[in-house]
Amino acid sequence: MIEFFNIYKQDYKSLNKILRAIKQTIKKNSYIKGQAVTDFENKFARYCNAKSAISCNSGSDALFLALKSLNLSKKSEVILPAMTYCATVFAVLRANLVPVLVDIKKNSSTIDPTQLEKKISKKTKAIILVHLYGDCCDIKNIKKIIGNKKIIIIEDAAQAHGSRDCSSCEKNLKKCCEKGKLAGSIGNYGCFSFYPGKNLGAYGDGGIVTCKSRVDRNKIAKLANLGGIKKFEHQYVGYNSRLDTIQANVLNVKLDNLDKNNHKRKIIANYYNKHIKNKFIKKLSYYPGCVFHQYVIISKKINQLASLLKKNKIQFGKHYPEPIHKIKAVSKLFKNQNFPNAENVAKYGISIPIDPNLKKSEIDFVCKTLNQLR
Repeated sequence: MIEFFNIYKQDYKSLNKILRAIKQTIKKNSYIKGQAVTDFENKFARYCNAKSAISCNSGSDALFLALKSLNLSKKSEVILPAMTYCATVFAVLRANLVPVLVDIKKNSSTIDPTQLEKKISKKTKAIILVHLYGDCCDIKNIKKIIGNKKIIIIEDAAQAHGSRDCSSCEKNLKKCCEKGKLAGSIGNYGCFSFYPGKNLGAYGDGGIVTCKSRVDRNKIAKLANLGGIKKFEHQYVGYNSRLDTIQANVLNVKLDNLDKNNHKRKIIANYYNKHIKNKFIKKLSYYPGCVFHQYVIISKKINQLASLLKKNKIQFGKHYPEPIHKIKAVSKLFKNQNFPNAENVAKYGISIPIDPNLKKSEIDFVCKTLNQLR
């Protein structure tokens, strides 16, 4: 069996260090807002080249808290792509704001700037840029479109830990020049998830918001901690959304290995790019700074492809099986709206193994199997 992603194998060499850190937390009896949480917030902010960061209990809450901190009126519109996880649109609705969908680019996973321009109105107060599959959006053109308009940029970087914006670099770069800004330092806010399967994953839920100012950070910190920093002081109607100390222990150790594992993912993706050669399979276009949280291929022969992978014991996924406007919970909000590129990726896209610890023989076997599709 070629596994989709094995967290134990990825973390094996770091487990003793992680367990020692957890043991110290247990000895200190410090489970909520412990020193490890502050250490991780500072460490992650430095990693992203962001001015500050505040942790919370999930990527979903990271988006919600960023939106809630803006204190926007209920009729304010928030633009987001039609192809993303449900949590993105749910965060907008939880904040009592109006979601407006935009299609993704053809043969891509990120929002289409030309379609985005058509959806901006006087009611547009924020845009959520989803760096889907670890590929940063076309920031250069998006910022040109926004211009001097007072529109907040929120990065949904739940899948983009360590990803870089290459839209301002030279065209047709085959390799990331590492000059582009890191995800989390591009917009006004960067929202990350530490769900276990992410490029940087905890051993439970977790999230963080990166900010451009201490003022923003302090407001989000209060919202995430029942409305205040100090116990029994509640300046806002807040929420219980904290990263616990044990998960911070895990993340503090694992952050040191993030770049190494991302590099391995890129090597695997490049191998797929070169060796998957089948007229029935299309490969999405990614920037060189992509960190490949997923490697998605498109095939109209989706059922045959799924059967072929199962037969050869290659695990795969669907990310995601439905675009936002077709999710039952919210479909009434987007009645009669169509987003063909998002629908195409949802219907015909399959995520193949991109585990950083895949063996060369396993990667080669995946390619050879895919090339058998007829």
